[in-house]
Amino acid sequence: MTILREVPEFDYVIPVVVVGAGACGLTAAMAAADGGAEVLVLEHDPTPLGSTSMSTGMIPAPGSPEQAAAGIDDNPELFVQDMVKKTQGRVDVDLARLLANESVETIQWLRDRHGVPFVLIDDYIYPGHSRMRMFATPKRSGAELQAALEAGASSSGVSILTEATVRHLFVGQGERVVGVRIERPDGSFEDIGCETLILACCGFGGNPDMVRRYIPELADIVYHGHSGNQGEAILWGEELGAALADMDGYQGHGGLAAGYGVPILWPQIMEGGFQINAEGKRFSDESLGYSEQAAKVNAQPGGFAWTIMDERLHTLMMKFEDYRDALEAGAVQTANSIEELAAITSPPVEALRETVEAVAAATRGEIEDAFGRDFTGKPPLVAPYRTAKVVGALFHTQGGLDIDAEARVKRREGGVFPNLFAGGGAARGVSGSGPAGYLAGHGLLTATTLGKLAGRAAAKQVAG
Repeated sequence: MTILREVPEFDYVIPVVVVGAGACGLTAAMAAADGGAEVLVLEHDPTPLGSTSMSTGMIPAPGSPEQAAAGIDDNPELFVQDMVKKTQGRVDVDLARLLANESVETIQWLRDRHGVPFVLIDDYIYPGHSRMRMFATPKRSGAELQAALEAGASSSGVSILTEATVRHLFVGQGERVVGVRIERPDGSFEDIGCETLILACCGFGGNPDMVRRYIPELADIVYHGHSGNQGEAILWGEELGAALADMDGYQGHGGLAAGYGVPILWPQIMEGGFQINAEGKRFSDESLGYSEQAAKVNAQPGGFAWTIMDERLHTLMMKFEDYRDALEAGAVQTANSIEELAAITSPPVEALRETVEAVAAATRGEIEDAFGRDFTGKPPLVAPYRTAKVVGALFHTQGGLDIDAEARVKRREGGVFPNLFAGGGAARGVSGSGPAGYLAGHGLLTATTLGKLAGRAAAKQVAG
């Protein structure tokens, strides 16, 4: 994965080349095709899947007509305020405002022009969001979103070449990227020229050396993400002299079903569920966010926790494909009493009973929660209970190449590269540093909106 300065004679030149066929790459390709450009997407895997297919497919978009119709008062500035608060002021406010302002148009464009069936999720609020502003496809599944994006790209005439691993970038005068060298499954190489290049090849969570370098606290954590997230875009950028930002930012998750590799998603927590450790005790305010909960779970005795919910929350969670997968796999167990719950989770019965009763009392407003969590407004949990053993995991890195308002990659010494763009996990996000700034949907927000902006700017450049 190196920069090559000796530029060959290319057999053909594609105006817009995109590296990566996840949400960012496909969105960028559709945007460039809408602008009249010929587009080629290069994908390492035999089938485009990537991080998008492993997500819940959620994208926040504040101030939408769907929210107004549902009586939800929201606007982009409220979303920016939420991001500033969640990141404790460590977010790039200009980038946050850009994405907040562009997000509704991104959803409408993908739905109305390219057939992605987005609907507003209006039955719960994710941690850190002050309004119900999340959009997803009907199954609330990243795989469904990925399939819809691929269908939209195909209908737009976008060419996707799979099993094409980009190994090198060719860079000419003025630091202009003029082509790529790809490797095919048989070990052969092919050189493809380009007028513009969009890096949409995700983050570096699957590269242990880069994780150890940039996020040393996660050196030994479980990685639950796409193995192709090897950080190529960042490595190329470093060699070129690109600016990097927020490299220690990441999306963790405190609810990966132990031994099953399926996340127990956070709506059940936000609607009254909680977590206990091996001693039957709670250890944090779980509602602060699932990303920062990962390290808290791993710090517990044995490095695990148990997620506790009831039949009401089980019914809510059945709307999610990930939860149905966890249930089918046997990761979620049922207990008809506190005694049965203790037999599954193994703490002393009285310690567990004390925890459950304390949560119920906090829910009724009779006591203040020891961790400052507000349980009021939700019904107390009642038997039968549902529980799953979980560990903390790294899902996705949030740092990357710094970019401007058109998703152009910035130089370390100032200015931008003339024809290099980045989005999604290849670019910096809006989560700031560390895990606590991550808000649900941040990954796909940056993927789709930066992809859209990059594709449009690339098409405009080649047209000009």
